[in-house]
Amino acid sequence: MKTKLVPLLTLIALAFAATARAGHRTFAKQQNGALMEPVKSVFDNYLKIESALANDSIDGVASDASAIGSAVRGDSMKMLSPEVAAQAGALANAKDLASARGVFKRLSKSLIQYLADHNVTGAYVEVYCPMAKASWLQKGDKIENPYLGASMRGCGTIQKKAKQKSS
Repeated sequence: MKTKLVPLLTLIALAFAATARAGHRTFAKQQNGALMEPVKSVFDNYLKIESALANDSIDGVASDASAIGSAVRGDSMKMLSPEVAAQAGALANAKDLASARGVFKRLSKSLIQYLADHNVTGAYVEVYCPMAKASWLQKGDKIENPYLGASMRGCGTIQKKAKQKSS
């Protein structure tokens, strides 16, 4: 009886260890500027959407938003939440500028939270628009408001500036 019990207990212990290890993921808590794929792809497509909306256009928004959703869903490491994929899906289905901007607010909030949670520095500038009561991410200091477009392109205040590397 004892000889049959030892292999069985060993097998059970190995199964528990494998299950525990599979459910545990470790992410770098700080990234300086460069993001890993597929997160980089998400942010690259996000910036294209931000630019289109700032120019009062939804041209290309659906395809860029679909690319975000695909990147998130295809990520085996699950670096971004499924909520980002859902928001990107809603943005891809937006039929007009107003609805696209509404969904873009939620997507922006999620991606800003991702950067904060992972202490990503040096890549993006967070800007807040008091008129739209929403923030977004962009590169550079020249404000290009995706919520108000040409009517108030420069409306916004930089909240968090990319940290400069010290030389």
